[in-house]
Amino acid sequence: MSFATASVLAVDLGGTSFRVALVDADGHILQRVRRPTLPEQGADAVILRIVQAAREILAGTTNVCAVGVAAPGPLNPFTGVVMYASTLGWTDVPLRDLLSAALGLPAAIDNDANLAALGEQRFGAARGFRDMAYITLSTGIGCGVILDDRLVRGSRGLATELGNTSVQFDSPVDHFGLPGALEALAAGPAIAALAQRRLGAGDASVMRDLVGGRVETITAREVGEAANAGDALALSIVRYAARVIGIGVVNLLHMFDPAIVVIGGSVSTMGAVLWEPLRAMVRECAMLPYRNIPLVPAALGDDSGLLGAAALARGVVVM
Repeated sequence: MSFATASVLAVDLGGTSFRVALVDADGHILQRVRRPTLPEQGADAVILRIVQAAREILAGTTNVCAVGVAAPGPLNPFTGVVMYASTLGWTDVPLRDLLSAALGLPAAIDNDANLAALGEQRFGAARGFRDMAYITLSTGIGCGVILDDRLVRGSRGLATELGNTSVQFDSPVDHFGLPGALEALAAGPAIAALAQRRLGAGDASVMRDLVGGRVETITAREVGEAANAGDALALSIVRYAARVIGIGVVNLLHMFDPAIVVIGGSVSTMGAVLWEPLRAMVRECAMLPYRNIPLVPAALGDDSGLLGAAALARGVVVM
């Protein structure tokens, strides 16, 4: 087998579903399988389904050299252990070694946000940049940073947890006990919760009609939809979240000095109602050299992490 031309298996593991893909050396997805994760059945059952999906793909080829996995964390990429994943209910699961043993291939795992950064740097919006940062805005806020063409991981693989940084010290604490965490103020559930509180207090908004009066069911999707329709309350909520995220971007710029920042995730698809105040906040608050730094949407969509996992797997072979 020629490692230069061999394909790899890439796994993107989420709390609701997982995907396994066959990816060639140029980052082309040749085949993919999606399955429900069903984490309530336990780690062993989830891993068995991943292995079964991988074997479906492997049955059609012999030119596969490694496996890369994008997984929720915190996890340790050096030991291959998922230390704690709330969306899966996992604690101290040796995912890398279990998959490697089951599939007979070298394997590597890393945080899903890290690998989304790697995917966008190798194949997407930051291609050609050796220094970049990636932020995902979704159910949580994740981040990955690449400096001098290498992922920033830290001593335990826990570096660049932007969502768990504090941007408003006098705000309520998050699930880790941190006051004013970025994720607690501006991730999708935080945007939805603020809308629910404002509507519960009697504020007028088309959001109420979008959910048939069931205010408790509002998500960030409805907030974004209403904001794009010009709804005043929704616009104020999105602009607040955008400014909070903008402060997070400024902190990231000042700490790591990337040449480009890529932003993905479901919240980032709200469009100009989010991006304009976010960019304005960066221009207003960042040091002068960063005022016009490229802040760009992710190019790979849901495949950022999958292609990052493929790049990680190829790196295992090279190493």
